[in-house]
Amino acid sequence: MKLPILAWLIFLAAAVLEVGGDAVIRKGMRGGGPAFLLMGCLMLGTYGVVVNLVPWDFSRLLGVYVAIFALVSVLAGRFLFHEVVPLSTWMGVAIIIVGGLVVQFGHAFQGVSKHS
Repeated sequence: MKLPILAWLIFLAAAVLEVGGDAVIRKGMRGGGPAFLLMGCLMLGTYGVVVNLVPWDFSRLLGVYVAIFALVSVLAGRFLFHEVVPLSTWMGVAIIIVGGLVVQFGHAFQGVSKHS
C-alpha cells in the first residue's frame, strides 16, 4: 500500500504549520510580543486540525507524520534559521524516517490486511 498523495500534502501542510507555529511562538517569547504568541498558538491549533484530516488510526497517523515533521523541522533550522545541523542530527532524522516507514508499511510484511 502506498501513501496517497493527498496524505503527503496534508502531512506537509501540517508540518509547516507546526514548525511555523513553534517558530512564531519562539519569536514572541524572545521579544516579539503577545501578537506573535497568539499567532503561534493559532498556527499550532490549525496544525492539529489539519494533521487529523487523514482518516487513519491515531497511532499510524502520528507515527508516519512524526517522520515528516522531523525532516521539515531540521530543514527549517538549516535553511530558514541558518543553523549548522550536525551529522548526528541528520542521522537521527534518518532513523526517525525509517521508523515512519516501518509504521506505514510494516504491516504489509506481517500478512495483516487491515487498511484504515
